[in-house]
Amino acid sequence: MKVLVTDPIADAGLDRLREAGYEVETAYDVEGESLLDAVSDANALVVRSGTDVTEAVFEAAPDLVIVGRAGIGVDNIDIDAATDHGVIVANAPEGNVRAAAEHTVAMAFATARSIPQAHVRLRAGEWAKGDYLGTELNGKTLGIVGLGRVGQEVAKRLGSLGMELVAYDPYIGQERAEQLGAELVDFEACLEHADFLTVHTPLTPETEGMIAEDELALMEGGYVVNCARGGVVDEPALAAAVEDGTLAGAAVDVFADEPVDADNPLLAVEDIVVTPHLGAATEAAQEHVATSIADQIVAAFNDEPVANALNAPSIDESAFPRVQPYIELAETAGKIAAQMFDGRVSEVRVRYEGDIADEDVEFVTASALKGVFEPLEWQVNAVNAPKIAEERGIEVTEEKTRQSEDFQSLVTVTVGDGTDSIGASGSLFAGDDPRIVRLDGYRVDAVPHGQMLVVRNYDRPGVLGLIGTVLGDNDVNIAGMFNGRETVGGEAMTVYNLDEPVPDDAVEQIRTDERIIDVKQITLGNDD
Repeated sequence: MKVLVTDPIADAGLDRLREAGYEVETAYDVEGESLLDAVSDANALVVRSGTDVTEAVFEAAPDLVIVGRAGIGVDNIDIDAATDHGVIVANAPEGNVRAAAEHTVAMAFATARSIPQAHVRLRAGEWAKGDYLGTELNGKTLGIVGLGRVGQEVAKRLGSLGMELVAYDPYIGQERAEQLGAELVDFEACLEHADFLTVHTPLTPETEGMIAEDELALMEGGYVVNCARGGVVDEPALAAAVEDGTLAGAAVDVFADEPVDADNPLLAVEDIVVTPHLGAATEAAQEHVATSIADQIVAAFNDEPVANALNAPSIDESAFPRVQPYIELAETAGKIAAQMFDGRVSEVRVRYEGDIADEDVEFVTASALKGVFEPLEWQVNAVNAPKIAEERGIEVTEEKTRQSEDFQSLVTVTVGDGTDSIGASGSLFAGDDPRIVRLDGYRVDAVPHGQMLVVRNYDRPGVLGLIGTVLGDNDVNIAGMFNGRETVGGEAMTVYNLDEPVPDDAVEQIRTDERIIDVKQITLGNDD
C-alpha cells in the first residue's frame, strides 16, 4: 500500500506508517497535473492546508482509500466528491486543539495589552510606556462564536481568568454550555455582549463573511480574535473597524488567502496583531496530528472503523471489538438477500436483535448496505453506501430490539420493492463463528463463505439425490448442506456450501425438474 504525503508532517507520523509496512512517498511541491500524476497509484493521501484535494484528484486516484488531514480544518478537501468516489476523509481534531486554544488566549492578551507594538518600538529604541493603556480581561465578557473543541478549551481557560462567557453555536446543547459556564445566546446577542470575541468555526458557505461591517458595528469598543479560518471575518471590514476606532483592536492568525498578500488591509493597521497561521504550530501538536492520521490510515487499510472519519460511519475504539464480528456478517447477509431477490430493490431493512441491539451499529448498517448494493454492480463501499441509497431513493430502516428468541444476537437484512421482500439473518456461534441461520423465513445453518446454492423445492423423495448427482456430474464438490422445510411434503429449502461455482447449464438442469421451485446461485467472494 502506498501513502502519498503532499504537505510536511512530523516524522513520528511518517515513521508509524513505514513501521506498518507501507510505502511512504513525500512530495511537498506538487500541484496541478503533477499532483494528479503523483496520486494516481496512491492508496492514501496525507495533506495539511497547503494541498487542494478536488474532484479531479479523486478521479485521478482510482485506488485511493483515505485522505487524511493532519489537523482539523478540511475546507481544502471536496468531501462530497470523496464520498461519491468511496474515499474516507479523516482529520485529527484532537491533536492541535490545545495548541489552537492557547494561541487564541495568547492573541487575546497580545491585542488587549498591545504587546507586539510595544515590543517593536522598544527594540527600535523608544520607551513608549505612556502610549499604551491596556485592557484587563478579568471582569470582561467573552463572546465565543463556535463552541466546539477549540471553543470549549478557550472557554475553560478564559473563564478561569474571571471572564463572563456568552456563546453562539446552533449545534450544541444548553446543558453542555452550562457545564462550561457559558450562556447560549443568538448570534446578534453574542456580538452585542462581547468585549472580546473569539471565532472557532470552519469556513463553509454559511460561515464565509458571517462577521462583516454590520456585525462588527455591534461590538463598539471591543476586540476580535480569529484563529479559526480566514474568510469567516471580512478582512477589509475588520481593518476599517479598527482603523476608525469602532473596535479597540483585533488579532488575526488566519487569512482568506495564504500566504497573505503584502497589500492585505489587516497588515496596515497598527492595532491589529497578526501571525502567520501559527495556531497549531507547536512541536507536541504536530506530532499528535501526524500520529493520529497515521493510525487512522492503518485502520482504513485494515477495514476497521476510522476514528475521525468525516464522511463514513465510525465507532468508539472501546466498542469496536464487540461490533467487529457483525460487520462482515451484515455485509454477507446483505449480499445473500440481494442475490435472492428478483425485484427492483427500493427498501432495505436492517434489524438487530439481542445483545447487538445495545451497540452503536452505524458502521454495521453501512456494511449491510454495501453488501446489498455490491451484487447490483454498483461501485460501493461503507463510505458511499448510505449516500447511494439516498440518491437512488432507497428507503433504509434500522430496527433494534433486545428480545431474541433463539440467538444471543441476530442481524437480519431484508430487501424489498414495497410488495415482496426477502431477508437473510446471521448470528455468531461460539462467539466468533459466523452463520446464516435464516433465509426467507426458513431455518438454515450455512457457513457464509465462497459459493452457495439455494434451492427451493417441494419436499419429495429423490430431490436431494437429483441435486447431488447433477453437482457431482459437473465436478462441483459439496462442502456442506442444510435442508429445512415448512411441513412434511410441503415447500422446503436446501442450502449448499460449494467449493466452486455451478455451471449455468447445471443450474438449468436442476431448475427443469418439476419438484424444483427455484434455484439461486450466491457468490460471496470471501473464501478463507
